Amino acid sequence: MRIGLYPGTFDPITLGHVDIIQRAMALVDRLVIGVAINRDKSPLFGLEDRVAMVQAECDQIATRTGGEIVVHPFENLLIDCARDVGAQVIVRGLRAVADFEYEFQMVGMNRALDASIETVFMMADARRQAIASKLVKEIARLGGDVSKFVTPPVAQALADRYRA
Repeated sequence: MRIGLYPGTFDPITLGHVDIIQRAMALVDRLVIGVAINRDKSPLFGLEDRVAMVQAECDQIATRTGGEIVVHPFENLLIDCARDVGAQVIVRGLRAVADFEYEFQMVGMNRALDASIETVFMMADARRQAIASKLVKEIARLGGDVSKFVTPPVAQALADRYRA
């Protein structure tokens, strides 16, 4: 069984993430979505909320594709998480050249830690390249329309969060 790991903070999950998840499903038999607990970041949504949003989106994708998607929170090294879930492949989405520079360093470090786990880069769909969770949160915070960037349930969660 080919198992892939797609890690991120998903704060919140965007249509860019959804695009990568759908396309990654064609590469693996099981896709694990690693929802990162990163103490260096201050996420807008807590872990439980992020996991719930990702799970809701992934349930729909799995139903459409017939594939297996597992949502897995993690706080350890990415390479250790990959080992924990039995992943042979780490899936990373790229939006721009700036993403590549960071990801290139990560691949080098991960290969030094475990050369048996490959990293696969997927370019974001051209319609989704500008989408970044940070920018989506900023638009929502300032009362803008985020419906082009996230699904309706995520847009509602952002609206509820900023209304509170």
